[in-house]
Amino acid sequence: MVSELNSVVNLPVNILRNYSKKVVSADEAVKVIKSGDKVVVHSNCAIPMKLVHSMVQRKDELRDVEILHVLAVGDLPYLHEDVKGSFRHTSFFMGASVRKAVGDGRADFVPIFLYEYPKLFSKGYIKPNVALIHVSPPDEHGFCSYGVEVGITKTSAEKSDIIIAQVNPNMPRALGDSFIHINKINYIVESDEEIAELPQGERDISPHMAQVYSRIGELIAEMIEDGSTLQMGIGAIPDSVLKFLDTKKDLGIHSEMFSDGIIDLVENGIITNSRKKIHTGKIIAGFVLGTRKLYKFINNNPLIEFHPQEYVNDPFVIAKNDKMVAINSAIEVDITGQVCSDSIGTKLFSGFGGQVDFIRGASSSDGGKPIIALPSTTKNDTISRIVPHLKPGAGVVTNRADVHYVVTEFGVAQLFGKSIRQRVLELINISHPNFREDLLRYARELKYI
Repeated sequence: MVSELNSVVNLPVNILRNYSKKVVSADEAVKVIKSGDKVVVHSNCAIPMKLVHSMVQRKDELRDVEILHVLAVGDLPYLHEDVKGSFRHTSFFMGASVRKAVGDGRADFVPIFLYEYPKLFSKGYIKPNVALIHVSPPDEHGFCSYGVEVGITKTSAEKSDIIIAQVNPNMPRALGDSFIHINKINYIVESDEEIAELPQGERDISPHMAQVYSRIGELIAEMIEDGSTLQMGIGAIPDSVLKFLDTKKDLGIHSEMFSDGIIDLVENGIITNSRKKIHTGKIIAGFVLGTRKLYKFINNNPLIEFHPQEYVNDPFVIAKNDKMVAINSAIEVDITGQVCSDSIGTKLFSGFGGQVDFIRGASSSDGGKPIIALPSTTKNDTISRIVPHLKPGAGVVTNRADVHYVVTEFGVAQLFGKSIRQRVLELINISHPNFREDLLRYARELKYI
């Protein structure tokens, strides 16, 4: 079968021949999936939907197929009620599309540090049978790029017995340790579907909350020195910080992910990566979450290198960057400094992600600053997010000994080396004024102060 993708017809004859003999329809490719198989699916914005839909169409002939991935964007048909018994998803970080299925008991959740997720596959804790990946067309040497999501999927996919690749000219060619050769791919399914987008930052928020996020971003920006290297987690707060960095010089990026917000800072010469001690001159990341503008920006861009997450998120690698600033958010923080960011009480909400990886890496960096940031309240200022104690059943993602800085719109609490009494006073001082008396009363009852 000869490829019809314009991006591959000009390949060298031997590469094109090897490529073409592997091209099949999606329906034919997924016939290799058997009941009981473990199937790795490309994560984040790279879900290969053509392959996924063909797989789910086989629901009546498949039983107990386990689908494995981290965050996923879009409607995932293997989570629908009507395929229960045929497919069961195991998530290592939950997004909106997975949260309800986990809460209903139709999907599983594994708490794990992001840099250790690929080790489940490389060390043999999980043996996947099939991988469904979404890649760019091959170059003249036969290499396809994993595109918008490299770090999470590369290791797990390449430990699979069978690799099915959805090859798509819309997938950007991301550089770095980000390629798979067509010789390693068993089946190729061609597609030109648009790559999913996930713009960062909060949308449809009130003017008041916009001001809150802006103030938090401004406070964090004041903590960032020239020559710092930044990690930014997912959400409105990291995105808000970027808006206040226009006077900084020679910033660098070493982050599990980044979004559209860095583009202007690169083009305006704020992010140069020139003072980084490792990968000098390069942005280092595992994946991106953003829009087509971002996908165009990373395409064949020699400024950017993508690497597997076991490298990017390794705290010892992170710590090699001087002035490493890690910016991560939380659901709630108790007055001793314990951080919950993956659950609301017993209700599982997201996952560990890279928070602890980067908090610990920044802590060990020369001049590093590990930061936890959150609005002081939720539900229109009716609930404090600086709390006497975490909700019953809430998970402690970052423990109190790891926390150095906590930031709300009311200021910065510096906790490193502080006693419980000092921590309590620091954190109450950055809580919302409406809740400070109650927090003080509780602290006195427990003899914290």
